[in-house]
Amino acid sequence: MIRERAYPVEPWHVRETRLDLDVLAQSESVFALANGHVGLRGNLDEGEPHGLPGTYLNSFYELRPLPYAEAGYGFPESGQTVVNVTNGKPIRLLVDDEPLDVRYGELVSHERVLDLRAGTLHRSLEWRSPAGRGVRVRSTRLVSFTQRSVAAIHYEVEPVDEPLRLIIQSELVANEELPKQSKDPRVAAVLEQPLQAEERLVQETGGLLIHRTKASGLRVAAAMSHQIDGPARTSVDTEAFEDWARTTVTCVLQPGERLSVVKLLTYGWSSRRSLPGLRDQVAAAQAGAKFSGWDGLLAEQRDFLDTFWDASDVVVEGDPEVQQAVRFGLFHVLQAGARAEVRPIAAKGLTGPGYDGHTFWDTETFVLPVLTYTQPAAVADALRWRHSTLDLAQERARTLGLHGAAFPWRTIRGQECSAYWPAGTGAFHIAADIADAVRRYVQATGDDNFEREVGLELLVETARLWRSLGHHDRAGRFHLDGVTGPDEYTAVKNDNVYTNLMAQRNLLAAAEAAGRHTDRAWRLGVDDEETASWRDAAGDMHIPYDPELGVHPQVEGFTRLQEWDFAGTPPDNYPLLLNYPYFDLYRKQVVKQADLVLAMHWRGDAFTPEEKARNFAYYERRTVRDSSLSACTQAVLAAEVGQLELAHDYLGEAALMDLHDLNQNTRDGVHVASLAGAWIALVAGFGGLRDHESIPAFAPRLPSRINRLEFSLLWRGMRLRVDVRRDETTYALREGSGGGGLELRHHGELIRVACGDSATVPNPPPAPVGPPPAQPAGRAPVRRTLEDEIGPK
Repeated sequence: MIRERAYPVEPWHVRETRLDLDVLAQSESVFALANGHVGLRGNLDEGEPHGLPGTYLNSFYELRPLPYAEAGYGFPESGQTVVNVTNGKPIRLLVDDEPLDVRYGELVSHERVLDLRAGTLHRSLEWRSPAGRGVRVRSTRLVSFTQRSVAAIHYEVEPVDEPLRLIIQSELVANEELPKQSKDPRVAAVLEQPLQAEERLVQETGGLLIHRTKASGLRVAAAMSHQIDGPARTSVDTEAFEDWARTTVTCVLQPGERLSVVKLLTYGWSSRRSLPGLRDQVAAAQAGAKFSGWDGLLAEQRDFLDTFWDASDVVVEGDPEVQQAVRFGLFHVLQAGARAEVRPIAAKGLTGPGYDGHTFWDTETFVLPVLTYTQPAAVADALRWRHSTLDLAQERARTLGLHGAAFPWRTIRGQECSAYWPAGTGAFHIAADIADAVRRYVQATGDDNFEREVGLELLVETARLWRSLGHHDRAGRFHLDGVTGPDEYTAVKNDNVYTNLMAQRNLLAAAEAAGRHTDRAWRLGVDDEETASWRDAAGDMHIPYDPELGVHPQVEGFTRLQEWDFAGTPPDNYPLLLNYPYFDLYRKQVVKQADLVLAMHWRGDAFTPEEKARNFAYYERRTVRDSSLSACTQAVLAAEVGQLELAHDYLGEAALMDLHDLNQNTRDGVHVASLAGAWIALVAGFGGLRDHESIPAFAPRLPSRINRLEFSLLWRGMRLRVDVRRDETTYALREGSGGGGLELRHHGELIRVACGDSATVPNPPPAPVGPPPAQPAGRAPVRRTLEDEIGPK
């Protein structure tokens, strides 16, 4: 676990002031750079020591078998694992023949800084070799948001107090040896030597390697070039072999002199493009990077991020730790999706190999809502990727004896890759999650062309799935049986409330979209009879309710199950899935992550305020948060039911998941959905944002330790700035195509804001609430003190 105060609290930087080799893998995830296409873990420039080396290209994977002790019909037969591709980060330094290695000699100083506005990772160090030779090194690394195939490193060396002979070895390395992983099912499989060499090229200041995967047949090219500024007598040489290429720079530096190397890296991959085509692709990317140069790449990066932060920044006054964390989270969400461009957004982004690099339902449920209101083009691309896999989802549905499209619970390419049926194929709710992401994106952007060409078919095929998966009983109620909701400790049950309510909205959204695009719907085979059947199923949807307790069972019969013995569960036995059989978990009232509570967030229109308060209290006592996806949702509902201090505690847990390594698995990559959840907890929790209607609705409310909350949303091309104070909220609107202004709701009251104008309205006094609900023994969120939030003086 990352030790407390590992990173000083700063508003726009994540700074590491000393190198702790015990948590090197965790810091490599925190300091990872990506753009949605290329991802570089924050490994040290010299390559060693490392916790977990990693360079990733979105959707570049290898196949691996999924063995079963007893196979069954419809079980997936092949898995997909993200590949650690050719590593272009290594820049090794030898000082009078002594390799710079922080484990030897004396590391006088060492600092790394992730600059959230510049989009760079800066490193500075002073090191003395075992022979006493002193050297200062500064490096700055970026992965370009504007040139999606390009990464670059600026590396500078200078002697401390005497002349030095320096040798820099800058490399491309394929098939790196990876450390052995644990048996935790959340950890990726290790692939040994997954790349086969196809071509190598050498130039004076760089080289190129092309490889191909053995089973999936994907081809990858990596190229490097160098711009070198040093003494007049500086030699440069490059050599290449099957799995590595090396450019060597040699010189003697006098005190006061400096050797500067700019390394330009370009990547490309394809399942179809020829070897010459891929070679030309990375060569063209090199030409573009050289044309911009280092200063140009820096300027482009800053301009891109200035635009992003102008539309997306969140200001939190009173909690500087969360202020830093929410910006860190937004930065990583942007890195996961900005240039994915019709590729998935994985659970770890491109920061590590956790979960084998798979995408899950949490992309549509947690990440895309944030991007919808901050970077909507990335949402359209992510949903276009889902649409591109529609044929595979339709094939999967046919295998299961269903109509429509059964999307995979976890995948890279689009095939189901979960070998565990109850928490994989059984989690049909992903279909409704995708449909709701379509609905939200179209509603927030007004992108009718997207709805017609992409969204409609996704809505239609997921609606067909629900109509064939469910059935009407003798009383006319519509049921969805044998499904698994978001809570993976309650699997293969009947009438999961979250699934039923999201499917209900999916069915109605499909019928409405078909009515807006009748000609396109007709070509998809939709007629009035089918849309009527969708509306009937939605209207008859069964939503379980326990009148004795006055709460909704998250699945039919949940409230009559045996209670879990929380008092008798040792703290070290969490997460429960690693220490108890699923049989025991499935038959008791224990909740891994928010499920019914999640339904009250995304389908809050289906519950009364009184039901929300009772449900929240009931499930608080049974939710253990063995998933990083839970805290943000509990924050949202805690805020809505008036438990503002508890909501603030949950916000801290979601926001600090990776900066504090709370789940002790940040080494495998950051938790992109939890980081997105920090924004959700603030904007949907304390800002009260809901999008159940055709206009945005807000219900701002602040906890005692936050004095002000300010955030922006993009809505129909307009930029809405919301400034929440203790007693009032200001809504300001600027720029966009909606010249008539914007209608919104503030605590239920309809308000209209004109473009270029603002409206300030009072916040109603908080309603009285009872004492905060209890959590399972030892599972309450941590209450941070002011010293925790700002650090000791």
